[in-house]
Amino acid sequence: MTVNDSAVPEQALAREIFGPLGGVVEIGAVAATGTWDVARASVAGWLSRHRSEVDRLLVLVRGIGRFSEPGMATVDELGRLRDHPVTAPSLLLWAVGIEEITPRLEDLGQLRAVRRMCRTGADLQLTRLLQAMVTAAVAGRRTADDSAGEIAEALDIALLLANRSEPAAAATVFRMWRTACLPDILRPDSDATAADRSAFRSFAHVLEDRIDP
Repeated sequence: MTVNDSAVPEQALAREIFGPLGGVVEIGAVAATGTWDVARASVAGWLSRHRSEVDRLLVLVRGIGRFSEPGMATVDELGRLRDHPVTAPSLLLWAVGIEEITPRLEDLGQLRAVRRMCRTGADLQLTRLLQAMVTAAVAGRRTADDSAGEIAEALDIALLLANRSEPAAAATVFRMWRTACLPDILRPDSDATAADRSAFRSFAHVLEDRIDP
């Protein structure tokens, strides 16, 4: 989703954020098992251990997008932060088909396949989350200088939740966003306005200084 001359409904902007967050939650719950065993993953247990981080992330998201209560209620409508089972097919959705679906769906539960889906899914969903946060900030007429710090903090929390705490993890996500998402917005024939292209470019510059100097 990009921003154009028409106002984008805040519920749509919120869905773009809370969708990837659902992937982060499920992947984090599986990674927390330490075994890549989907059957041992507990979203409820994971959420109880990370309540303060999740609450802080939601506060940041609300400010980034200037979301109202109805906009923030989207996360409850989607059920992302309620207890629910994690399955190998749902991990495959977050990883966008990195494994092949075969008649033997139990093959998706093999530990190597689960690890691959979680790692791929984390890369994809964290990149999409960053794109959604920047888009929400642009739609809310937040400037890069004003809100890049909140976005960077939110990304750091999301990385922690996804169990991606390796050095330079945030910089890696930023670079994936810059190369996978930004070109479609900045090209002259995109559906973004000139003002929005300028805003996204400014976010790219300020976030680089903060995340990947």
